[in-house]
Order: sequence, then structure tokens, then C-alpha cells
Amino acid sequence: MNLNELNHEQKQAVLHTEGPTIIIAGAGSGKTRCITYKVIYLIEHGVDPINILCLTFTNKAANEMKERVQKSLNFRVQSSEFRVPTISTFHSLCAKILRIEEEHLGISSRFTIYDEEDSLDAIKEAMKKLMLYPKDFKPKSILTTISQAKNELITASEYLNFARGYFQEAVARVYPLYQAILKDNDALDFDDLLLKTIELFEKNPNILEKYQNKFRYILVDEYQDTNHAQYYLTKMLANKWNNICVVGDFSQSIYSWRGADFRNLTKFKEDFRNAKTFSLSQNYRSTQKILDAASSVISKNTTHPVLTLWTENPNGEDIAIYEARNEHDEAEFIIREMSNVKFQIITINTIMLLSRTVQIRIERGAR
Repeated sequence: MNLNELNHEQKQAVLHTEGPTIIIAGAGSGKTRCITYKVIYLIEHGVDPINILCLTFTNKAANEMKERVQKSLNFRVQSSEFRVPTISTFHSLCAKILRIEEEHLGISSRFTIYDEEDSLDAIKEAMKKLMLYPKDFKPKSILTTISQAKNELITASEYLNFARGYFQEAVARVYPLYQAILKDNDALDFDDLLLKTIELFEKNPNILEKYQNKFRYILVDEYQDTNHAQYYLTKMLANKWNNICVVGDFSQSIYSWRGADFRNLTKFKEDFRNAKTFSLSQNYRSTQKILDAASSVISKNTTHPVLTLWTENPNGEDIAIYEARNEHDEAEFIIREMSNVKFQIITINTIMLLSRTVQIRIERGAR
């Protein structure tokens, strides 16, 4: 590994390996490269790969990171004794732990993981038994509310204490029956994977310590997208050795609708008071005009750290601004602009849409 391939900010973040670390990484700043190099640096300086855990949010991101690490360590992969770090999504990690620790769960290690459609069918079954009708309560809304409760680590037995109003009181009736249906079918839903893993660790400190000792170095990508359950899980795992590195851009936190909470950064600083913070401010993707325009908007935010991004790229074309009437007008505008590139080459950076809806759609599409 050649550290000279990194810029100064990236190198400083990679070289700091002990203790809690926050890497605030601007858009296009090479954060995946930084995480990959950090993993490789740890291994090359004596850390057993099986003691390293990298967590991210999509299989695509996890696979990309695995490929980069394996490619960089290719000469060692040839050895039959080569051990690899765990690079995984939160849910894949939890599913693996739950299958290993089946005897403590009361369910088989062959449990089924329900997807949204399976979960929705179970919700409808529970509603039918309770004589609650879809015309009065949308099954998907009930499922979403239960999911939000699980992300906040609120169990079926606890939910009634938080229920306010007619709808939430109905959810409080459905939630325990829904869980009973899952249990009867030897199944867990997506949110249960985190909730049950946390319950496992809370009830079995020896098992928690087992995984704390296994994962002595923890790296979390896209930290701005973590919800309460994910935050609490990583905190539990890191509490013994405190070698946890979180990476994210809190100006890109757009998943509050699914429980993500950028305030986890503040919690992190409170729970790990000696945390060292690094910033990756050099952008490799955009022109300076794009960065300046983005900064003029983001800099008004006072709820989290905001980076001043810069680039060595050309200054770039002027930005076109389009104020749309609604989300349908936004979509039609994008289609028109895409149609106009038949005889020219443009990129998404040529157009800046100041509508929040389109910003969210573009960011989602970039993931």
C-alpha cells in the first residue's frame, strides 16, 4: 500500500488507528478509498484481519469495499492461512450472529427473514384476527409504524406505553400479534435482525464480550444514515476497546423518514469523549462552481459540522437554476434536459436543482 496515493487529510485519517475517530467526509472526497486504506494499514501493521469489522448500508457498497481490500492484499490471499476482515451490512452481520447464537434465541438458526411483502401479509393476517379493516387502517402504515418502533428499540410489550391516539392504539394491538405470527413461522423481519441482536447482547454479557473481543476495530461507513438501533449496536460492540471509526457527510443525511438521525454524531461525541475528528474537504468529482453553489446553501445549516469543499478541478460551466412548480414538473424538466443531450455531452453537474425533492432523488440515485 502506498500512502502517497492519499492526500494529506486522507493520510492523517488513515494513520490514526487507536481510539474513537470521526471522519467528516464531503461529497466526492474519496471516503471509500480512505476506509479501504485504513483497513489495509491496520492489517499491514499487525492487526489480525478477523479483528476488523466494516459496516455499511448496502450489499453493493460492502462488496465494493471487499473487492478493494482483497485486491490490495492479493499477495496474501494466496496463503491458505489468510484471514479476512468482516465487511458487511448491519443486517447481514446481525443475521449471521443470530444464526450462530441460536440456542439463546428460542428460534431455529434456519429462521426465515421476511421481506416487506411477507411482513405486510403477516400484518394483514394480524389485522384480520383483530377485526381491523384496511379501509380504516392501512396495513403498510401499521407496518411502517412498527418498523419505526423497532428502530427505536421499542418492543411489542412496550409499545402500548408510547401509543397516543386512535391509530397508535390500533398499532399497539397489532404489534404483539404480528410478532406472534412471525414466531409461529420461525421468521424475523428486517428490523428484528438488529433488535434481536441487541436483546441477545443485553441478556448475555458473555456473548457481547465474545464479539467485542472479535471486533476490536470497527469502521462504520455512511454514519449519517444510522438509526438509533444501529447507533446503539455499534456502541455496544465498541465499548470495550473504543477503536471505532465513523465516516460520513452529515450534510447528506436524507433518510430521516426511515429512522436515520444525524444527531448520532452528537451522541457519539458524548459517549466517546476523547474522539479525534478528521475532515476530508478536497472534492474530486465536481467543479468549483458546483461546490461554491452547494456551500452557499449548506453553510446556512447550524445543526451539524459543515465542510468548505474545494477542488483542483476546472472552475466549470455556469449553473442553470430551475424552480419547479411541483415534483411532477421537476421530473418532466429532468426528462427534457436528458432528451436535449442527444447531440452533446453534459453531466448532472451542469444543472443544479434547488428543490429539496429533486436533491433527494439525485442523492438516492447516486447510492
